[in-house]
Amino acid sequence: MNLDVLSKNENQEITNRVKKIISQISDLISDKHLEPGDKLPAERVLAEKFGVSRRSVRVAILKLESYGILLSMPQSGTFIANIGTIAMKGMIKDILNLGLPDFKSLVETRILLELKAVSLAAERRTEEDLEGIKAALDAHEVKLSRGEDAVQEDLLFHLAIAKASGNVTMNQIMFSITPQIIVDFKKYHKDYNDLDELRIQEHLDIYQAIKDKNPVLAEKMMKKHFKLLYEYCGVS
Repeated sequence: MNLDVLSKNENQEITNRVKKIISQISDLISDKHLEPGDKLPAERVLAEKFGVSRRSVRVAILKLESYGILLSMPQSGTFIANIGTIAMKGMIKDILNLGLPDFKSLVETRILLELKAVSLAAERRTEEDLEGIKAALDAHEVKLSRGEDAVQEDLLFHLAIAKASGNVTMNQIMFSITPQIIVDFKKYHKDYNDLDELRIQEHLDIYQAIKDKNPVLAEKMMKKHFKLLYEYCGVS
């Protein structure tokens, strides 16, 4: 599983490119007087018209789908969703005004989500979920014991917990924001490599609480695990 994280500049470049395509799609809808239920041109046609790759067009369409502005139907194409013109324009304007989240806002979001995720995981986890969490925990410990980089294993441990929560939306959000947080924290925290034993023990405590189906303790252990993250970012 490739969990490489793009740099901030790369993310900004991709974001700007997608925003430009979204703006062009919005202009196309206005120019063609398209209404709810009308079909957009094929991705290939849009890519040629805008002078970009089909992949970039697809990313922009998926973004608009996630906001309920467009609707893609297999083997049929992409259609304008059944929302009013004023609402659609307002939503697109909001999308275009969105910037990349700063590190502190990502951390605050992650903490809120993961405290709930670990509580739900302790309530809902299956034996298969537990095996996945334990496998990630063991892989993390092995890498650290060898003095190797274990950022990906750390990430997989937390994502396994999110999966065990049984909340698909929460899992997806965690997957999108956690990698950059872990990488950035390691990059800028000078004492990161001196905390291996502490992280191993805290992961084990979290796992045990989930195994015991104790949501209160699981949340408490996760909050303890986030102590340095709280301090580093000034999150109260």
